[in-house]
Amino acid sequence: MTEKDPHSKKSAFKKELIQWAVIILIGAGLYVTGYHTEVIGKLQSVLLYTGILQPDTEESVVHGRSADYNMPLLTLDGERTSLAEFKGKTIFMNLWATWCPPCIAEMPNIQRLYDNIEDENIVFVMASLDDDPQKARDFIARKGFTFPVYSVLAKPRIYDSSVVPTTYVISPQGNILMEHRGMAKYDTNDFKEFLIAVAKQKDS
Repeated sequence: MTEKDPHSKKSAFKKELIQWAVIILIGAGLYVTGYHTEVIGKLQSVLLYTGILQPDTEESVVHGRSADYNMPLLTLDGERTSLAEFKGKTIFMNLWATWCPPCIAEMPNIQRLYDNIEDENIVFVMASLDDDPQKARDFIARKGFTFPVYSVLAKPRIYDSSVVPTTYVISPQGNILMEHRGMAKYDTNDFKEFLIAVAKQKDS
């Protein structure tokens, strides 16, 4: 066996060192600029695209829990409102934050779901948990999302999930019919039909 040239070993080591230095510099640059969250979110959105992570509207059902409408909110325009404004409607409420990669990953498919829902009895409440409401405003403006976005001024205990994002579906009668912790793919026919079926309970 012939021994490898020590110069070639040094060259290979040097190349590997440079590669790692570039990776670290890119990572540091993304972190400093704040883009690391969106990059991670983009990678996670690929996982969502496969359809593996879908909300289970049966396994996620919350039995015997009533919604708390005493949840003050702030619109993107800075106007105060409340979850109580949507009482009597089917509410799709998603708790998210700009610092949360899984939240960013699932937002495009929530936007598609919103675009495909034409029932006025189904409302979307994209509730930002960011301390600074301006962060949510800037993020939504940059991304061009059109679903209704609010900042949470005070969160009732019943929505005090340790996981972000967490999504709730509240019936017109005020029952929490679904609580899904973590990201999911919502723009499916099954989930759309689930929302429509819940909205029809208004007349039953």
